[in-house]
Amino acid sequence: MTDHIGWQASGSDGAVAAGAAESVGAGMDVLADGGNAVDAAVATILALAVTDYGLFAIGGEIPLMLYEARSRRTRVLSGVGRAPLDPKAIEDFYATGIPDQGSYRAMPVPGALHLCFTALASFGTVSFERAVGPTLRLLDAGECDWHPRLAETLDRLVEAEQSAPGSREAKLLAARTRFNEGDIARELVRWYRDVGSPLTIEDLASHVTTVEEPLSVYYRGLTVQKCGPWTQGPVLCQTLRLLEDYDLAAMEHLSADYIHLVTEAMKLAYADRDRYYADPEFAGVPLPRLLCDEYTDARRRLIDMTRASWERRPGDPYTMRASLGDQSAGRNEVRTPISDTTTCVIADRWGNVVAATPSCNLCGNEPDPRTGVTQGNRLRSMNTTPGHPNRLEPGKRPRVTLTPTLITREGRPVAAISVAGGDLQDQTTLNVMLNHLEFGMTPAEAVTVPRFCTDHMENSFDSNPDRSRAFKAPGSLQVNDGVNASVSEELTGRGHDLTTTEDFIAMPVMLVIGDEGVAHVAGDPAAGRHAGALDGA
Repeated sequence: MTDHIGWQASGSDGAVAAGAAESVGAGMDVLADGGNAVDAAVATILALAVTDYGLFAIGGEIPLMLYEARSRRTRVLSGVGRAPLDPKAIEDFYATGIPDQGSYRAMPVPGALHLCFTALASFGTVSFERAVGPTLRLLDAGECDWHPRLAETLDRLVEAEQSAPGSREAKLLAARTRFNEGDIARELVRWYRDVGSPLTIEDLASHVTTVEEPLSVYYRGLTVQKCGPWTQGPVLCQTLRLLEDYDLAAMEHLSADYIHLVTEAMKLAYADRDRYYADPEFAGVPLPRLLCDEYTDARRRLIDMTRASWERRPGDPYTMRASLGDQSAGRNEVRTPISDTTTCVIADRWGNVVAATPSCNLCGNEPDPRTGVTQGNRLRSMNTTPGHPNRLEPGKRPRVTLTPTLITREGRPVAAISVAGGDLQDQTTLNVMLNHLEFGMTPAEAVTVPRFCTDHMENSFDSNPDRSRAFKAPGSLQVNDGVNASVSEELTGRGHDLTTTEDFIAMPVMLVIGDEGVAHVAGDPAAGRHAGALDGA
């Protein structure tokens, strides 16, 4: 199936854009065999744990958004693992700090496989055996020493599925139970003890993939849907609200006014992210107030089209104050290693659409020698700051950077985006989205034209309890070197600390569904993204 996979494609019977070509091929194979978008997404994600290892691993985490054509509803599945439940383990983190240079101690509960089983049972049509088949073939052909160990673990899950009585759903849940509560869980716990992780069998057994409603905002007649504040997704919603009163298209694409305005709006949204976002099961995140007209209007007035801000400026949505006062921010060297993320967007012939952002953040963690499962360091995306919404607590999800996007018009899907790139994810999502919505670009154009971003925000992978010490680079602006030199000069004149780069800025994939129902997909080839489509014509 990889013979016809490139970086862009169009088809009426389904489409996939993700990371490595072999993973795109895994999803395409399931679509061609009659599977739906969820079936194909699980097949793609499982394969990504092999082909994109280091950007994702089987013990990682996944936020997944699904538009279901039958119900015309979007659901969010949270496959993000939680902190240990033991209060003593949490006390130890407060006493010694959350390690952010790579450590097994910072592993959350593995969430990816639990999500895959939950998605198949609730929204899919195929067995785990069918979905994992392409991954097992990749592992059988692989050369890493952990490949046969992970293959054996996955085979045991297939065995549990096959031997369980009852419906397809019951068999899937039996396999899920074997991983989270059975012999595989017990083997993982022995590994946890060996490497100093405080995770226990109770942590694994109590893990749940939550199914949630999306967060939505309206923009230019469209509904832009994101995951909740356990991700950074609401940043995109806040930024779009700040931008909606401006005629962006009239500014011209990648003009100085356009780049300046979008960057200044993003700075304001990220300031609120850093102050307010967290797992809403544990923190009262004031999302309705952050997105309301009065607060948005007040925040919008802070944007100065002539000067770049170098201040940290969170607002106060409780009192509708535009700013809590300019807070000086120094540049802090980024010392935390980031082992990042991969991408996945899928549409099927029936109108179902999936956007997912699989990740693991390994930072040196090696696979379990018994099971071949690798887990990452996501707890370092929390902190031990007293009173902070995103502080570490038992059973709490870290506020992750992972942030897929679905866009609908009048209840029908029109686009899906997934981006890998840490704190850059929603910035690049915004670049790509506006390229399409405001400037009429195709997905292939939208993911390959020059991009821009800022590090004017806290580093989401720095657990320093002094959050001012986690702030990266005030006033910073990076643009691809395809941006006109006169534009860069003008932006520097407005006070931006501007640098240029030949490298790609984050790693986007995009799917757009045309009026005729044809799915058009593309992934930035410079960032190693691939895409393929099926056409029944």
